[in-house]
Amino acid sequence: MTRFLLPLLAAAALTAATAPRPWTAVATPVANGSYLIGNPKARVKLVEYVSYTCPHCAHFTHESDAALGAMVRSGSTSIELRNQVHDGFDLAAATLARCSGAAAFPRVHAAFFQMQEEWLDRASDWAQANQARIASWPQLAQLSAIAEGAGLTAIARAAGAPQAAISACFATDAAVKKTIAVSEGTSKVQGTPAFEINGRLIQNVGWAQLQPQLRAAGAK
Repeated sequence: MTRFLLPLLAAAALTAATAPRPWTAVATPVANGSYLIGNPKARVKLVEYVSYTCPHCAHFTHESDAALGAMVRSGSTSIELRNQVHDGFDLAAATLARCSGAAAFPRVHAAFFQMQEEWLDRASDWAQANQARIASWPQLAQLSAIAEGAGLTAIARAAGAPQAAISACFATDAAVKKTIAVSEGTSKVQGTPAFEINGRLIQNVGWAQLQPQLRAAGAK
C-alpha cells in the first residue's frame, strides 16, 4: 500500500513547490517603516500614499480591488503602502494596522477600508461622548481608547491580528513613532490617494487613469 502512496505524495509535494505564491497575502516590512504587499522583486513597483480616514482612498481601494489584486497575484506588481496621517483616528488605525504584523497586515489594511464608513461613524460618536473624559490622558492611552471605541481593535482581531500584538501596540510609543515617521516622509504629496510607479510620482488620478499606466509599465 505504501509504495503506491509514495508517487502520489511526491506529486503533491511537487505541485505545492511549483504553485505560485499568494502574493496578495505576502507583506514585507520596508526600511522606511511601511509595508510592501506582493513580490518584492516585481517589475512594477507601485507606491500608494493612503489615509485610513480618507473617503477617496476607500473609493480607490474598492474600485481597483479586483484588477489590482490580479496584478499583484501575478507577481508582476507590488504595492508599498505609505500612511499619511490626517487625524487622531487615522493615527490609531495606521498604528494598529502596522502592529498587526506582516502576516496579518494585508487583511487588516483591507478590512479598515472595507468597513471605513462604519468605524468612522462609530469613532465620531464615541469621540463626542468621551473627548472631555480622555483629554488629560497620555497620548498612548488616548489612542488605545480611540482604537477600542471606534471598533478598530475588533476589526483587526477579526482580520487575523494576534491579540498579543493588539495588546502591545499602544503599550509603548515605539509603534506610534514609526507611524508618524512614515507619515512625515509623505510630505511631497498634496493629498491622498497619491501614487508612484517605479519612482514616478502621480497625483490627482483615480483607478481609471492609473490602470493604463500600470499596464504600460508591465503590470499583468
